[in-house]
Amino acid sequence: MTDNKMYLDSNRNRRLVAVVWFVSIVAITLSVSAVVVGQDSQPKSETDVFSGPQMGEPLPEFTFRELLVEPTGQELNLVKETAGGPLLLVFVHELNRPSIAFTRILSGYAHSRRETGLKTGVVFLDADATAAEANLRRMQHAVTPGVLTGVSIDGQEGPGSYGLNRKVELTILIAKDNVVTGNFALIQPSLQADLPKVLEGLVEIIGGTAPKLSDLEGMPPMRERAANGEQPPNLRPLLQPMLKKTATDEEIDKAAVVVEKSAAKDEAIRRELGRACKSIVDAGVLGNYGTPKTQEYFKKWAALYGKKSTDDNPPGR
Repeated sequence: MTDNKMYLDSNRNRRLVAVVWFVSIVAITLSVSAVVVGQDSQPKSETDVFSGPQMGEPLPEFTFRELLVEPTGQELNLVKETAGGPLLLVFVHELNRPSIAFTRILSGYAHSRRETGLKTGVVFLDADATAAEANLRRMQHAVTPGVLTGVSIDGQEGPGSYGLNRKVELTILIAKDNVVTGNFALIQPSLQADLPKVLEGLVEIIGGTAPKLSDLEGMPPMRERAANGEQPPNLRPLLQPMLKKTATDEEIDKAAVVVEKSAAKDEAIRRELGRACKSIVDAGVLGNYGTPKTQEYFKKWAALYGKKSTDDNPPGR
């Protein structure tokens, strides 16, 4: 009897082990399949940003209202007029200092290469076309003379066939034979990081060698190096969310917390933040930066960090 019970228990244990083993194999198989399927269904990069026709795609025709080159007020179909020649299109989604500086320097170089047949168009996007036209006429000194510059007649979204992304500040398209050869969707346009790539894309279709940034007209001088020979920290990524005229007070407060935490951890950031804010306040141009909420923070940081940065540098250094 005892032997029979032991046999039954042993047999039951073997069956239990077999069931557990089978369930485990099935679970592992399903897990691996899920991972593989999940990988295939994910985008190649979560950081990829798309705006406008992509490389190799045809460049659709569209019309915009040209405002700065005579005769003004005319509606142009620049893609059609270029007739397949080399073309640079810059769509300005957001009007701010970095986007305007980038546009001016890039279009200035492109205009200097017009003998190659390159045509350039700068199109500002705004939900209120009338206000956009008034703004553009007011700030025409900040754009490149002679470059076809105007406002989209399709509102803030731009030409419907282009699929422009409102989350970027600039969409830059390079084309030849009415096919896109370069697409640059810039969330925060950087002269040092992004402009060389765009210039390389241009010279690929018009010939020549991309110029050095220092040789471009209007290019700001590189920041001075600190006393120890190191480059001062770049505050732009920290401050950019605060410089948008459309930012809410809550968004600015949130961005300011990040700035102050970074400053608390890094003496170099404190020095550069104090120097930059104090320079803005002392120059009387504070009103040009962001909203009143942003300006309050700049005054605060100028007082908090600017004096210390000055005191740490004795006269005559």
